[in-house]
Amino acid sequence: MIGKGSTISSTLGALRYGNNKEKEAEQVYSDLIVGETAEEIAQEFKAVQELNQNCERNTLSFILSPTVRDGENLSNRELGELTKKFIQQMKLEERQAVAYVHRDKVHTHVHLYVNRIDLNGRAYNDSFIGKQSQLAAERTARELGIQTVKDVQYEKNLELSRTRSEIQKVHQNAISQNRTIDLQTYINRMREQQINVIPVINKSKQLQGFRFEYQGQSIKGSDVHRSMSASNLLKSINRAKSVAISGRSVPIAPSLAKAVAKKILKIVIDKGIGI
Repeated sequence: MIGKGSTISSTLGALRYGNNKEKEAEQVYSDLIVGETAEEIAQEFKAVQELNQNCERNTLSFILSPTVRDGENLSNRELGELTKKFIQQMKLEERQAVAYVHRDKVHTHVHLYVNRIDLNGRAYNDSFIGKQSQLAAERTARELGIQTVKDVQYEKNLELSRTRSEIQKVHQNAISQNRTIDLQTYINRMREQQINVIPVINKSKQLQGFRFEYQGQSIKGSDVHRSMSASNLLKSINRAKSVAISGRSVPIAPSLAKAVAKKILKIVIDKGIGI
């Protein structure tokens, strides 16, 4: 779950957006308010905000976004409980508050509005409220047993690591069958294993690199493994100033050609030293 927070001055406009029926909005939480419409709630907020004439941005606005999977499974009652826990983590109890869920998009999220001014006229300290919101959302998610931002990132990194490993394995097999004669042969071999090698062409219509597409992910060659960088690929399969891709000749970008030449020179020197 992700939490974002800020202080705003346009209370009525924010409440209207939160309660927008076109967003399939439904109220999932409220505290210390009796009104139902945005106008009624804004007036209740205003009555308390008049206790503190020095604070201009006197409404706190938060967006609570569970992961897509969690959002699909959480009921309105559970989202209300999530909102309450978040408010407790932010130490915003005993303040006017209202929250609406929006389900008009794949990513279910909650818009929460809290009066920055409490019933005694004191303003909530909004220093670093963005960071505070992130941390409060993470603690709330852990308390409720749903995914945090770190959990999601860990899963993404794990999946990316697996994808890189699989691509590299196919790559090594493709170049070890026998010496790859040309780039197109290599591309064809990779395609046979459901991996698309996408040449990256710059604005000058020159080849400057490769991306590898596999299982919905597109990864730069050097990010898969350093042995799969454009210069490392080309040093072993091509020494010309252009390569043939899909039957047409594509010039190699000067910077890439220079990198290939350096690698080839190093190989020649190393062989000479060996002799």
